[in-house]
Amino acid sequence: MTDTAPKPRGRRPKPDEMEDTSLAAEDRYRAPALDKGLDILELLASQPQGLTRAEIVKEMDRSASEIYRMLERLVARQYVMRSPSGDRYALSLKLFALANMHPPLSRLINQALPVMDEFTRKAEQSCHMGVYDRGNVLISAQINSPSGWSFAVQRGARVGLLDTASGHLLLAYADAGSYQRMMAEHTPLDGEVPTTEDKLRAELAAIRERGYLERDSAQTLGVVDISFPILGPDNTALATLTCPYIRRIDAHIGPDVPQVRQLLREAAKTLSIT
Repeated sequence: MTDTAPKPRGRRPKPDEMEDTSLAAEDRYRAPALDKGLDILELLASQPQGLTRAEIVKEMDRSASEIYRMLERLVARQYVMRSPSGDRYALSLKLFALANMHPPLSRLINQALPVMDEFTRKAEQSCHMGVYDRGNVLISAQINSPSGWSFAVQRGARVGLLDTASGHLLLAYADAGSYQRMMAEHTPLDGEVPTTEDKLRAELAAIRERGYLERDSAQTLGVVDISFPILGPDNTALATLTCPYIRRIDAHIGPDVPQVRQLLREAAKTLSIT
């Protein structure tokens, strides 16, 4: 005889046992240990001189034992360095190295370096490339002038989004959605020159009309910032090329501002995808 009895089914959960689908995704999928490690990295990123373990515990408002265990793992994985005296912790360069291994940025840097090198030799000025990064600008590549006389912004430096030539170029050539996100993510850096929304929008409109930015530096006396966008297929800025131009006043006659501007324009056009 064939058994026609219905097969047993699992117990239907009661309403109060069902998952609350109204919970935000970040609450449903929390990983406390990972959050703790990321909190430590973000805290140390804002402290170039590092912090003691006691200072980290105080800032994070967590128990000393859990901070100790997490710090030891971050040190073991080489994301954090312990000072020779053993009492301070600071970020290592591992995160910076990982960021520069990111394939699109790595490819862009590899393509840009020979073009930037040619520019510096012809212009006798330094040159750096800036990309948007977490609310401000990261200097992802930099080449000094081979003449030995130049002003330079170091690779790896973070500079302001709202008061630098690189930041203004990135904002001027961002689509509407990216512009809003960049402005929302921006946090002022030390020494940032304040501006107003109306003034900023007027400056960005002028940049789009000219296609580049040229002005006295807002950070350094005697430096003229000349900056062009590296454009993608949609005419948004992938990055910027900037020359912090300084004029020599000795007997040596080097390229002047119009010549340097044209050389930088050609370099940016070479790297653009249009």
